[in-house]
Amino acid sequence: MKGKTDMCDDTVEVDISTPVMDKNDRFAASNRKLFNEKKLYTLNLISSPGAGKTSVLESMARFFGGRMAVIEGDVQTRRDADRIEKAGCQAWQIETGGACHLDAQAVNHALGHMNLSPEELELLAIENVGNLICPSGYDLGEDMRIGLLSIPEGDDKILKYPSLFSSINVLLINKMDLIPYLNFDLDRAIEECRSLSPEVEVFTVSARTGEGMEEFCKFVESSFS
Repeated sequence: MKGKTDMCDDTVEVDISTPVMDKNDRFAASNRKLFNEKKLYTLNLISSPGAGKTSVLESMARFFGGRMAVIEGDVQTRRDADRIEKAGCQAWQIETGGACHLDAQAVNHALGHMNLSPEELELLAIENVGNLICPSGYDLGEDMRIGLLSIPEGDDKILKYPSLFSSINVLLINKMDLIPYLNFDLDRAIEECRSLSPEVEVFTVSARTGEGMEEFCKFVESSFS
């Protein structure tokens, strides 16, 4: 935004704008610097509530063990962090108290409470607050952004929420064990996502049965190995 002031018939333009996301971007840069120093590859996992983010991360925790740490974002409770710890890796819970997304400052604060020193630690996964809109606008300093879509949500969600699905590196379609029972056009979902993000990697999984999870985990592993 620029304001104009007339002084002696001269027009003076004064830039009074500050990027809305400037503060977040500064913290994101700080996070990214820390991740690089620690050689810690970082994922930002985004989906609607109930799509299965925590179940996916439980499966990943069993695959990676102590090589992975998790930051959990929820409005209330540390239930998801408890689940991740039981699955075999360290977790830190961020309770937003009502905010519909995580921002880079909240992640930065969480990092100060985590043990990032173990020599085997290679991967940090951030489970964002369940929401297909707000989290897409916030850089957390991640290396890979993953959009998770579940079969019960329907195949029409991608073009309804383009800000997310145009910004992801990976589309993870979960609850594939339910596809025989629901009207979900898998080809349509993939095609529409690639119309927004042509280079997106796509994986079809069931965190409940384990279908496709090893292939996905090996892909993530290959990204930082």
